[in-house]
Amino acid sequence: MSLVELIAQADERGLAASGLACLDRCVPLLGAGDDEALRPLWGSLAEGGPEWGECLAQARAAFPAGLDDDEDEDEASVLARRMLAAVPGTPSAPALREWADACSVGALQIHRMLDTMEDGAGSVRSRREGSTDGMSPLVAAELRRQVRILELLAGRGAGGLRQAFDVSTEGRRILRAVVSRRARGRV
Repeated sequence: MSLVELIAQADERGLAASGLACLDRCVPLLGAGDDEALRPLWGSLAEGGPEWGECLAQARAAFPAGLDDDEDEDEASVLARRMLAAVPGTPSAPALREWADACSVGALQIHRMLDTMEDGAGSVRSRREGSTDGMSPLVAAELRRQVRILELLAGRGAGGLRQAFDVSTEGRRILRAVVSRRARGRV
């Protein structure tokens, strides 16, 4: 099943976790914020968890504001900031579906920008629909993580949250290493 189909079939919790996982993996691009700043939002997805809106406000406060002029910030960081800014304040299915879909595209674009190898597709949208020929390694790994998270949540509901969080954490570590390696190359 393609990523687009998985997102279309996901319930509210799956959509929230999917979007949150994409954002969570892109935390290294958001500046000096704490890697665990999004953890309360993950907790709000569990039954009896804290209020989504309160956790969202805390998460947004944990990251420094973006630069006034987006042109001074690299494109990948701008995309990550847009993902954070677009998190719905009220987690309704339509708003979460739109956000999760946008986060999926954004995270794949970020990984494509940061990959040292060329991706053979004209757009990441075709990747989400199942076209994997000539896919660059970083994009392929991100696509697998997105699919895996949605499958975990579809099969296990709330029980899959911990596993989805672990998959996302692994992806964040990988992206942090890529960002660090890229920064060393510029110096």
